[in-house]
Amino acid sequence: MDAEELAFSGIAAQANLLRARQVSSRELVGVYLDRIEQIDPQINAFIDVFADEALDAAAAADERIASGESAPLLGVPVAIKDELDIAGTVARHGTAGYSQPASTDCVHVARLRTAGAILMGKTHLPELAITGFTESELNGDTRNPWNLTKTPGGSSGGSAAAVAAGLVGAASASDGAGSIRIPAANCGIYGLKPQRGRISLMPEEEHWYGMSKTGCLTRRVLDTALWLDVTAGPAPGDAHTPPPPSLPYVDSARAEPGQLRIAVSTKPQRALVPAIVADEVKEAIGAAAKMLGDFGHNVIEKDPDYGNVANHIITLYLRGVHQHYNQVPHQARLEKRTAGFARLGGLMPERMLRAALAARPRYTDRINRIFGDVDLLVTPVTGELPVEVGKWAGKGAFTTLLGMSRTYPFTAVWNYTGQPAAAVPVGMSATGLPLSVMMIAPSNREDLLLSLGTQMEAAVRWPEQRPPLARE
Repeated sequence: MDAEELAFSGIAAQANLLRARQVSSRELVGVYLDRIEQIDPQINAFIDVFADEALDAAAAADERIASGESAPLLGVPVAIKDELDIAGTVARHGTAGYSQPASTDCVHVARLRTAGAILMGKTHLPELAITGFTESELNGDTRNPWNLTKTPGGSSGGSAAAVAAGLVGAASASDGAGSIRIPAANCGIYGLKPQRGRISLMPEEEHWYGMSKTGCLTRRVLDTALWLDVTAGPAPGDAHTPPPPSLPYVDSARAEPGQLRIAVSTKPQRALVPAIVADEVKEAIGAAAKMLGDFGHNVIEKDPDYGNVANHIITLYLRGVHQHYNQVPHQARLEKRTAGFARLGGLMPERMLRAALAARPRYTDRINRIFGDVDLLVTPVTGELPVEVGKWAGKGAFTTLLGMSRTYPFTAVWNYTGQPAAAVPVGMSATGLPLSVMMIAPSNREDLLLSLGTQMEAAVRWPEQRPPLARE
């Protein structure tokens, strides 16, 4: 296997190659360090690269493998979004507002290390993970590997760009209003937002009042399943603890989905301003519906009953930003727009926060009534294809919020309800940009998303598609 094939092979295949001693961890890390050096200046996915540490860890992993040790990700490189605590480093959350290194790994990172993963570096995100694009005064703009004038999305844009460009096989990501699914859709990779609490956020009990979930971005469904198997599960202090899956996620990814009842919808929830639903987005939904029908699934058109849930979503989102802003040690170093988002959250009284939290079970039941008739729901991920880098540059918080609510009207509702949802590639547009759809499952049914995702992956073969990046 040549270096490029190895780079794009994914963490599950890499783990198998390492176990069979067909490749060394040092070789694998070297491939990625070389690609990061040559390609990352074009896309700006990484803010830190742990070159020496990764090479040392790879040498240790090779010794462990040679001695007969085994672990699910032993010797496999991964990247970490710069919001998770890594012992001895500062989790900057895309800002200059933090300066204290973490004393210990967070639960998510600790479980990756226990599984044998090697940390390659930290990926870029916008300040406090607020926006659906990855641009900051501190770290600059992250660009979409498929078109460098376009955004990879946000807030996990650095992780998505790195995976799409073959700079790492998988990267951590988080999703408070679409921040796994939007970058996955923009970059043509797979992005599953797990069930609320599926992967512990500790040392945080919860984030953005339960809106935020943590997970990963990968090229292949099986890679996401493997990541979930090694990271999922409760930890002491978690605010949310869903029941464990009945099967390992890898087994679900390899299982046939059976014949499913699937609803498709292009109706966005009501938002602050009318949503954009571009023609290419509607065409992607149509293509997905035809594909699913060809698989033998029963596909119907049916809209969820969203009601006025957007009012409660915006409350938790803005109050969550306000809460996080107040926890930043050096607030004066934050961007003007970030402070503006925090002020908007501060304008919402405590009674609105209480009402949004109290209404969540009722709205969850209301919206999920659709799953009395179908097994899965398919909607757009975004209202339009990747927008230009800098589209909202220099704009204030309110203008940016209005713009994002038009472009990204489909994702946040499923953060409010807390159930799993995934961005799944379905091809490429005439302009060479990825097309994607969102699949939403009932609560705790990541297995459905994985099994159907694998079926779609086999048909679309998106892991074979590689961005046209020139190596310097």
